[in-house]
Amino acid sequence: MGASLPESFAGRHDVGPSVRLQRCGYTGKGLSMRRWILACAVILCFSTPWVASAEPSQETDARKIILDAWNYYRGKSSIVVTDMTIHRTSWERSMTIKAWSRGLDDSVFLITEPAKDKGNGTLKKGSEMWTYNPKINRVIKLPPSLMSQSWMGSDFSNNDLAKADSILNDYTHQITGKETHDGLEVYVVKAVAKPQAPVVWGSQILKVRSDKILLYEGFFDEDGVLVKEMAADKIEMLGGRLFPTVWTMRKSESSGEYTSLHYKEAKFDTEVPDRYFSVSFLRSFQDE
Repeated sequence: MGASLPESFAGRHDVGPSVRLQRCGYTGKGLSMRRWILACAVILCFSTPWVASAEPSQETDARKIILDAWNYYRGKSSIVVTDMTIHRTSWERSMTIKAWSRGLDDSVFLITEPAKDKGNGTLKKGSEMWTYNPKINRVIKLPPSLMSQSWMGSDFSNNDLAKADSILNDYTHQITGKETHDGLEVYVVKAVAKPQAPVVWGSQILKVRSDKILLYEGFFDEDGVLVKEMAADKIEMLGGRLFPTVWTMRKSESSGEYTSLHYKEAKFDTEVPDRYFSVSFLRSFQDE
């Protein structure tokens, strides 16, 4: 490293080992096997390009793509206001949700409109989750088995809204393809559930643009059948960054039925007090 090569080696990578040995003073006559091996080793040290470190594995790259997308979606912290519309063939209803998040583990969602639903909320801290219903003034702690339960009758589950880090820790990841969207490269990542992992989905397909924007997420059962999928749309400036302002979740077998999220306001990387991520905040929010 940093030492100059002997003049007889400089720029000469087109000669064989025996010629190089002769130029170093070895004739090949009377050389012991040990000396021959040692000489070859020295030559290979000069002839083989040096590699600083191994390239990251595809698993590492794929996982990082998802992690970067999650961090971009939430920031270090976030405060957002979104309209949720639940559309069914015979009815439709809407609500406005205000949400706070911090890192990958903490988030709280509270309904602000309509009046009849105001104050209903969900708190997630780490792997634990609570829901609050103001009409009965009761907080219920949800077991992990109910993380996949529908949130307020929508096509989003509790886990979907929280964007939990389960997909990072309970799945293996692989880049399976590349696409293009608005002139930018899109990575197609397949996440497969680890054996014995406490998850609902056998696998997931995510499409993440090179600028870290999540465009699509497909959810598959253990037999590889698509159950539901989410797509992002209307990417525009929101909260100082490009952000998909419309997200639509629909079940694969439900034609014409869906749930959409339309983001109206967003602040990223702003300080959110600890008290927001507490059961007491769920109870008190309706009075704020």
